[in-house]
Amino acid sequence: MSSRDIPDPVRRDPVRTRRALLDACARAVATHGVGVSVDAIARTAGVSKSGLLHHFGTKDDLFAALAKDAYERFAESVTEHTDPADLAPGRLMRGYIRASFAALGTDAATADYWTVEAQLGVVPVVAEAIRANYAEWEDRLTSDGFDRAAMRLIVLAVLGAEIAASVGASDAGRNDDVERQLLRLTHRAAEIKAVLEP
Repeated sequence: MSSRDIPDPVRRDPVRTRRALLDACARAVATHGVGVSVDAIARTAGVSKSGLLHHFGTKDDLFAALAKDAYERFAESVTEHTDPADLAPGRLMRGYIRASFAALGTDAATADYWTVEAQLGVVPVVAEAIRANYAEWEDRLTSDGFDRAAMRLIVLAVLGAEIAASVGASDAGRNDDVERQLLRLTHRAAEIKAVLEP
């Protein structure tokens, strides 16, 4: 696709172009891994290589932006899934659980997400972003009074459910059951803490 074939609104709208580049990067990494060329990503997005490099100076910058974008979108989803009427400790954790399981709705999308995350994790700048994102969520999930040890156990269970869905080892019914069980556990953090303490 040449630049003449790209609709004018896409060429002239930096926000839409950036979104197209991030989406194209995710598709390219899912298919070809982090060794994919900048040219291939640009072609997938329907822009020139120089157009891509105008928005992201290097491929690592693009990868870092892709990870940041995924984390921001997930944070927005957690906010949307957090019940404003829920005032009990762990309300954000419940939003986190609901948002995570809502994302399991499309098996192909889940598999692609985990493929991309696994690929990007080998890029040093992204690996650092992954660690920082996890630390930030640890702080956020305990900020409303939820126990840190219980939070870690539940987050790891959520991650396990996501990975199982990505490899086809669970179905929608099983995911619904796990989600309900984890939501119930958020109201029993003190009991979890007592079990986990030496």
